Amino acid sequence: MRKLSQDTQFAVLGAVIVLGALGYVIYDLSADRTALQSRARELEGKLAETEEMLAESEEEGRQLAEALEAEQERLRDLGEQVEEITGTVGNLEKLAELAPELLQKYSKVYFLNEHFAPERLTDIDAEFLYDESREEQVDRRVWPFLEDLLEDARRDGVELYVVSGYRSFGTQAAVKSNYVVQYGSGANTFSAEQGYSEHQLGTTADFITTGIGGTLSGFENTEAYDWLLENAHKHGFTLSYPEGNAFYIFEPWHWRFVGRDLARDLDRKNLHFYDLPQTEIDTYLLEIFD
Repeated sequence: MRKLSQDTQFAVLGAVIVLGALGYVIYDLSADRTALQSRARELEGKLAETEEMLAESEEEGRQLAEALEAEQERLRDLGEQVEEITGTVGNLEKLAELAPELLQKYSKVYFLNEHFAPERLTDIDAEFLYDESREEQVDRRVWPFLEDLLEDARRDGVELYVVSGYRSFGTQAAVKSNYVVQYGSGANTFSAEQGYSEHQLGTTADFITTGIGGTLSGFENTEAYDWLLENAHKHGFTLSYPEGNAFYIFEPWHWRFVGRDLARDLDRKNLHFYDLPQTEIDTYLLEIFD
């Protein structure tokens, strides 16, 4: 057998060493790859768990959001119910303080007993009285509306004064008796019996103007009457006895406070107070002084 040279022997030895090292490296890389694959599978498992947990959290969050929205809606409904109940209670309390007589029909329809009187009367300022020597009064709640009406007329250059306001049951009886003495049964055509007069409410005023001799006759031909037809409803007043009414003669001077809402609606519909059924009129009582 031929003996290898020393150089060849060294070359072979080097090759063996290199192959050994390469084998180790290949083995080591293979081990690392296996470890990496195992770690990757472990991470994939944890990622899947995390994604599942996130999905569950999102579902819980959605359910919580829906529950919160439902609760908020319930609270809103409850708030509306409380507000409605509070409003109803407030309206009932308000109605309890308002006499139903304020908007009832009296002219030969309902009877206003001798004990009825406005809650509180106030004097009409003398500057608005046709006869300053005579005191005239109205319900204190009506006065602001009446004062605005009179001042509004004055701003428009219209002379408008009050000649008669509140009359008690007894005063109306005396007025009617005096008219009966003068006119006999004819007094029934223009003067109410005690208990049937709107003046007892304290919400009614008879108006007059200058130039007609201090009497009510002829008032329908005055600028003041025309102004009332156009503007009285803005202040809550309506003409009680227009031409052709079923109760008394035409009384262009006699205006009753019924509240702005009712007066406005009557004007828009070209109707008068006694044209409406009492049940419809009663629906305006709550806002009469608003």
